[in-house]
Amino acid sequence: MARIITDECISCGTCEGECPTSAIAPGAEHYEINAETCVDCGACESACPVGAIIEE
Repeated sequence: MARIITDECISCGTCEGECPTSAIAPGAEHYEINAETCVDCGACESACPVGAIIEE
């Protein structure tokens, strides 16, 4: 996985809806990306309204 969700996440859920493999889900502090399911397409990164998803 080349992307992570940082603490800047506002938990809006936009990224979860854009993920074609359902690799994003709510976590304890903010949304998280499941590395085993992620195909590194970048759809979540471009959809995030606050830029909280970055390449690791």
